Amino acid sequence: MTRVLVTGSAGFIGSHVVEALEAHGHEVTGLDLRSGADVRDAALLARLLPGTDVVVHQAAKVGLGVDVADLPDYASINVYGTAVLLAAMAAHDVERLVLASSMVVYGEGAYDCARHGRVRPGPRSAEDMARGSFEPRCPRCGDEMALATIGEDAPTDPRNAYATTKLAQEHLAANWARETGGTAVALRYHNVYGPRMPRDTPYSGVAAIFRSALEAGRAPRVFEDGGQTRDFVHVRDVAEANVAALTGGAPGTLAVYNIASGEPHTVGELAAALAAQRGGQEPVTTGEYRMGDVRHIVAAPHRAEAELGFRARVGFAEGMKEFATAPPA
Repeated sequence: MTRVLVTGSAGFIGSHVVEALEAHGHEVTGLDLRSGADVRDAALLARLLPGTDVVVHQAAKVGLGVDVADLPDYASINVYGTAVLLAAMAAHDVERLVLASSMVVYGEGAYDCARHGRVRPGPRSAEDMARGSFEPRCPRCGDEMALATIGEDAPTDPRNAYATTKLAQEHLAANWARETGGTAVALRYHNVYGPRMPRDTPYSGVAAIFRSALEAGRAPRVFEDGGQTRDFVHVRDVAEANVAALTGGAPGTLAVYNIASGEPHTVGELAAALAAQRGGQEPVTTGEYRMGDVRHIVAAPHRAEAELGFRARVGFAEGMKEFATAPPA
């Protein structure tokens, strides 16, 4: 039995992680802001951490945010909170960390140009987006490109406050591991969905936004042309990845893993699947866009399977059928 402290234990992903850990026979202590327990509270951590074997750090402010007014909260909760946690772990000899990271640290996905090979385009311009030109082009020649899967060794390129703070968490975890000899594993979640997903806030994921529209009798509004490609991974699979990560990594290092289904779909396909399962209105493609969104990002999930023994089990059709009618969070 492993004694595990889970931060963000009452949240969407954290609550599923707690259930999975307990199902595997581990002893779990939860810490969550919803119950007044703040990961930035060093005195609280000093009471909770002694005797802990592993910290599974899920607590975070999520989503793209609304505007720059969100920056202090992202920095305080995600960066400062992680720093306080790691300092407390060092003080109380907790030697293993599993960190909830995100695919947003990559920025835009990977592409192959017929002339220049593997390339990473920069952010799309407002001018291109406004005229409906959504596909990135080769940054060297301007030609069209073929989408490729992105592996954990790809350069990072965070493009919004959330992404920047998730990458900062990884760097802090790597610092902690090097300086203490601890073992850190960062799980880069791709687009997580499933029961208990938060809704009706500017920070909700796209699956929750679409489902909320359908529940209200409205058509899901699909931005751009609906062709954005993502990897939608079920929350129960993500929870099992956290269990697998309890024994991953190596002392003194940070190991990173894509946590994904390996089955990419477009945002338009997501909206259509949810509408079909609920019997709701057909999605409407609006051409609207958000600066900071990326066009395509598809994971290479092979490292997690090879090193952690993790492979997603819930298929897209099965997961969407459940999520479309799951009780609201």
